[in-house]
Amino acid sequence: MREVMEQSDDKVLENALANGVDLMSYMTKFQWDKAKYPTALPLSSLADIITKEVSQMETELKSRAAAYSSVKTSLQSMEYKLHGSLQTCSLKDIVRKEDLVTSEHLTTLLVVVTRGSYLQWERTYESFSQFVVPRSSRKLYEDGEGGVFSVTLFKRAVCEFKAKAQESKFTVREYSFDLEAKQEQERQQRSIQKKEQYGIFVRWLKVNFSQVFIAWIHLKALRVFAESVLRYGLPVNYQALLLHTDKKRSKKLREDLASLFKHLDPTASNSKTDVSFDIPGLCQPEYLSYICFYINTNLLELS
Repeated sequence: MREVMEQSDDKVLENALANGVDLMSYMTKFQWDKAKYPTALPLSSLADIITKEVSQMETELKSRAAAYSSVKTSLQSMEYKLHGSLQTCSLKDIVRKEDLVTSEHLTTLLVVVTRGSYLQWERTYESFSQFVVPRSSRKLYEDGEGGVFSVTLFKRAVCEFKAKAQESKFTVREYSFDLEAKQEQERQQRSIQKKEQYGIFVRWLKVNFSQVFIAWIHLKALRVFAESVLRYGLPVNYQALLLHTDKKRSKKLREDLASLFKHLDPTASNSKTDVSFDIPGLCQPEYLSYICFYINTNLLELS
């Protein structure tokens, strides 16, 4: 979402909601969704439901992201060419209708000439074909790199002229007003398409971000339940709490919790390892006398 919104953190925060509320509000008012995750099912089935749900969203995310990226990249390529070098840039503001000669037998070509080759162009362009109109070359535009020159010749000599120009390292631009209009129309259509795809993609991201976050918190709750049963046994007799803190106070909070609940398991570690590194499968979480899982709701900081 942050990438699509091009690093606009305020917009991301406006859309990164869970059930229509900010993430902390959802956390503090969390209730298990029995309709979506029936508590009558085995724990493994509930975990499978969550895994399948998120996996489907991930697959669709990759597909939608690729489609949006394709449209965006295509538009960027068009815009780059529009404002790029003389070999690719748009000539709509450079070439006027009176600059081009078009008749039954004659046509006008546009040639890109580097600054250091102006003299060579003037001396040689008429020799590229015997059907070039003498002294027909005119400089229509120039920038720091070079200039765009027009030259008039018979249509039957176009191929010969292009070949000779290429040998002399001059670039003949394919140009017509119809082609320019078509390219401009394509750019406008692609721009409209990108805006439409942007809106659709952001709405999809908003909806599915909410679903993924909700699934994540349910998985955390599932872990609290499973770990507590494994630790303290049956019948189930424990209290789950949500403690809201920050980095500065988390160290003191953990020391207080360790002291308060030491009687539950005197052998538990009293070290000060950061619980934010509780990543299943990557490292072994610290063994404490109480069950604790870390949730960071500042997702922009994570990304």
